[in-house]
Amino acid sequence: MKLPQINIKNKRASFDYELLDTYTAGIVLTGTEIKSIRLGKASLVDTFCFFNNGELWIKNMYIAEYFYGTYNNHNARRDRKLLLTAKELQKIQRLTKEAGYSVIPTKIFINDKGLAKVVVAVAKGKKAYDKRESIKEREDKRTMDRAFKR
Repeated sequence: MKLPQINIKNKRASFDYELLDTYTAGIVLTGTEIKSIRLGKASLVDTFCFFNNGELWIKNMYIAEYFYGTYNNHNARRDRKLLLTAKELQKIQRLTKEAGYSVIPTKIFINDKGLAKVVVAVAKGKKAYDKRESIKEREDKRTMDRAFKR
């Protein structure tokens, strides 16, 4: 039996930020959290990552409570630890010390082994004119696609 592919994206990330480096990180979850993610009941809206004692944590990620969880259910918006190598953590921390850079989660997926992974990106915030440029490029691409289909 083939399970459906779970691929939860943060669509605002590429609009609000210029994504520079991306890293795939494991995430520390409880039993009911992974069950909710496998059902696709998670969201990356308004999430961000921060460092605490040299460890990378994800804040404000929403994972819905599991319906059959009873008293074992988790807190939907608790902080969750991300698992990266020490070298990757040092590189990310060095990049984020510079002003204007932050770590943004862009995607959650389940890998071939059944483990939940988060793709995080070191990003620089876009200015308003950069966002207008992104909108213009997207509209131009749409009109070109429509013209070629006719």
